Amino acid sequence: MGDMLRGVGVSSGVGYAPALRLSRSIPEPPADARHDGDADAEIQRATSAMEETALDLTARGERVGGAAREVLAAQALMARDPALADDVKRRVGEGATAARAVSEAMAVYRDMLASAGEYLAARVADLDDVRDRVVARLLGVPVPGIPESATPFVLVAGDLAPADTAMLDPERVVAFVTREGGPTSHTAILARSLGLPAVVACAGADAIDDGTRLLVDGMTGEVVLEPATEAVRAARATAAARDAAAAESTGPGRTSDGHAVPLLANIGGPQDLPAALDNGAEGVGLYRTEFLFLDRADAPGHEEQVAAYRAVLEAFPGGKVVVRTLDSGADKPLAFLPAPGAEPNPALGERGLRMMRRHPRTLESQLAALAEAQRGTDAQLHVMAPMVTDVEDAEWFAAAAATAGIEHAGIMIEVPAAALRARHLARSVDFFSIGTNDLTQYTCAADREVGGLSRFQDPWQPAVLELVAATATAAQQAGRPCGVCGEAAADPVLACVLVGLGVTTLSMGATALPMVRAALARTSLAQCREAAQAALEARTVAEAVSSARSHLPGLADLGL
Repeated sequence: MGDMLRGVGVSSGVGYAPALRLSRSIPEPPADARHDGDADAEIQRATSAMEETALDLTARGERVGGAAREVLAAQALMARDPALADDVKRRVGEGATAARAVSEAMAVYRDMLASAGEYLAARVADLDDVRDRVVARLLGVPVPGIPESATPFVLVAGDLAPADTAMLDPERVVAFVTREGGPTSHTAILARSLGLPAVVACAGADAIDDGTRLLVDGMTGEVVLEPATEAVRAARATAAARDAAAAESTGPGRTSDGHAVPLLANIGGPQDLPAALDNGAEGVGLYRTEFLFLDRADAPGHEEQVAAYRAVLEAFPGGKVVVRTLDSGADKPLAFLPAPGAEPNPALGERGLRMMRRHPRTLESQLAALAEAQRGTDAQLHVMAPMVTDVEDAEWFAAAAATAGIEHAGIMIEVPAAALRARHLARSVDFFSIGTNDLTQYTCAADREVGGLSRFQDPWQPAVLELVAATATAAQQAGRPCGVCGEAAADPVLACVLVGLGVTTLSMGATALPMVRAALARTSLAQCREAAQAALEARTVAEAVSSARSHLPGLADLGL
C-alpha cells in the first residue's frame, strides 16, 4: 500500500490512473502596457472579449445542463457586469491596454469579494476564472482548461473552476482531487451531477506529481499514491458491489420493513428531467427556479414561466413537485432586481425571501405562474420560500401563496433560528424542507466553499443533527411533512440517519438516488432510529459517523 492522503469524498465511485495537474498559467499583462492611442478600438476589444467569455460560459452550461447551468450562468453575469465594464472603459481611457484594464478592474472586484465575508469570498475562484478567460482572449493565448491526454488520468488541482468541472469528460478523467473546496461547493455539486469520483479539501494535493498513480475513492475521501495491485483490486470490487446494488434498487424508496421514504430529485429546470426519471425519482424535492431568472436583463414573462413549471409538473403525474421560489441575492444577484446597497456580508443580508419582501411583485408574478402551471396536471404542487427566519416571514409567504391560489405553501429551514422555533413556524405553513447546505454553513459559521473549514461544513456535525431532529419532531407533532433537500440526503449512511430523525422525504442530485434507495432497502426503520439516536449522542463528527454505522449492519456489503 502506498502513502494515503485524506480529503472529503464528495462524489462516490473509484478511479485509478496517473495524475495530471491542472495548470491555469496566464501571462500577467505588463503593468506599463499602453495602447496605441485608439481608445475606442481598445474598448471594443475588451467589450468583445468579455461578451465572448460570457457567451462561452453560458453555452457550456446549456450543453451540460443540471447544476452546471446555474453555476456557469452566474459566472457569465460576472463577465457582463455593467460596473466592471465601466471600470474597464475608464482604465482604457487612461491609456491601459484592454488586457491590463480587465486585469486591474477584476483585481478590484477580487479584493471586494475577498473582504465581503466568507460566503462571497468563495466566489473569488469563479471570478479568477472569468478574468483568466477574458485576458487569454485579449493576449491571444490558449484559454485555460483541462489538460489534454490520450489516456485516462486523475485530474489534480488547487481548485477547479465551474466551467472546467462542467466540461470534464468521464472517458478521459476518471476522478479528480483538489486542495480546496467543500462537500457543498460548486465543484462538489457538479462532480455529483456528472457521476465522477471526487475528493476535495485534500491538504496534500499540491505535493502530487504528474504521473503518480492514484487510487481515488470518492465515497471515503481516501487518495492512495502508488497503490499495490491488491488494493486497487479490492477498491474496484467494493465499487462494483455498490454499482450492482444501485442497479438493482428500483421502485419507491422504502426501508427493509416497508416504511415509505419518497426519494425526490433536485433539479434546475426541464433540462434535468431525463436524469431524474432515469434514476427513479418519485418527484421533485427542490426545483431551483432561479435558473430561469439568471443571466438576463429582464425577468422572464408569465408564459415563459408557466411553460417551464408545467413541463416539470407534467413529468410526475400524481407525484410531489416542490418548487423553491426565486432565491436571489448574495452570490446570485439579478440585473432586474436592484441590490439593497453595499452589504458587509451579503450571506447575512437581503437574500431569498428577504429580497422578495422588497420586491413583492416579482414573487406575486412567480406564484401566479405556478398556480396556472398546475391547472390541468395531476402533480402535487408544493411551493416553498427560501431564507425564512421567523413566524412573520412564514405568515407573510403563506398569505402571498394563498392569494395566488397555491394550495400547499411551505418554507425552507436553513437558518438556525427557524429550526429552533420550528414548532411555532409549523402552525403557519403546510410543510418544511431542510436545506442542510446552508443550515450547516450558518450553524457552524463556516463558508461551504472554503476547503480549510471542511470539518465544519459536514452535515454530520452533531449540532446540525440536533437542529434537524428538532425541526422534524416539530413537524411531526404538528402533522406536517418534513423533507431534506440539501446535499446531506445524497449520503447513503446519513440518509438512513435522517429517516431515523423523522425526516419524511429525501431529495438529492439524480445520480445519488439509486445508492440511497439501496441503503434504505437494507435497513429497517428501527435501525434508522437507533443510528440516529447514536449520532445525536456523539461528541464529534467521526464519533457520529462511527456510531451510526454500527447500527446499520446492512450497509457493510456496500462498503459504507
